[in-house]
Amino acid sequence: MSDQPQFRALSLGAGVQSSTLLALSADGILPKVDYAIFADTGWEPQAVYAHLDRLERQIAEPAGIPVLRVSAGNIREDALNPHHRFASMPLHILNQDGRPGMTRRQCTGEYKIKPIKQKVRELLGYPYPARIPKGIYVEQWVGISTDEFHRAKDADVKYMRNRHPLLDLGWSRNDCIRYLTSLGLADTPKSSCLGCPFHGNSQWRHIRDTSPTEWEDVVEFDAAIRKGNARATEAGNRLMGQAFLHRSRVPLDQAPIDHVTAAERAAQQPQLTDEEDLLEHGVVDGCSPWACRGDADPPQDGFDLTA
Repeated sequence: MSDQPQFRALSLGAGVQSSTLLALSADGILPKVDYAIFADTGWEPQAVYAHLDRLERQIAEPAGIPVLRVSAGNIREDALNPHHRFASMPLHILNQDGRPGMTRRQCTGEYKIKPIKQKVRELLGYPYPARIPKGIYVEQWVGISTDEFHRAKDADVKYMRNRHPLLDLGWSRNDCIRYLTSLGLADTPKSSCLGCPFHGNSQWRHIRDTSPTEWEDVVEFDAAIRKGNARATEAGNRLMGQAFLHRSRVPLDQAPIDHVTAAERAAQQPQLTDEEDLLEHGVVDGCSPWACRGDADPPQDGFDLTA
């Protein structure tokens, strides 16, 4: 059997890098992908959903690339549902003794990677729990640019082999932005859950200042998760401390999101680097199915989560 993939699939987060890969494939600059798969957490900003519709209509459909939307549920609703297995978001914790902590993050695996794997298995003709024969695999494109090359990882299953075409091209995030701008897609948004605890101040400000309805939504959610896991709380395993969305560990509508960080000040200088650009725009706080940018954050002590 020749060592060839059954098909090419793009992991489409609808952010800058993955949108660039879709457009490069549609333009024939890169080989054509057979599918673009978007894992919907149910709580993306409206700008992401609008951009995804535009990508499908203007880029994918004319090139004959199907955009497949998959989902494992609505992460916001699941997190607040005491009868649902908790959506393991990385909430910031303030323990009773004042020590900071952070809950375990499994949301990327549960709401992005798992449904993509299920769809890939289905397309291969081996839905779970069917065994996939040795040598059967797909080539999966992941949007990682040179400024975050250290996030490039192999897939954790043999039937998927990750490829990072932007690294092959030597493209940075700024290269992607220039290319998207040439296509009229300069306003490509960041892809991450609306209430992701890895948001930086600039991203929280952007939500507050541009989308009052979404800001009200995240403030309401932040207040609702103060006691942590809704299911555990109902079962009597209450959180020994308080949970927050903002890293300051104060209520979101009181958090110091107007504080301008050193990275933001540096970004105003003409010698802006790619890494500074990433920090300024909050992209390092975003989410990619195969490289959650929160992985760069050092683990924190103080995980006194339940009684």
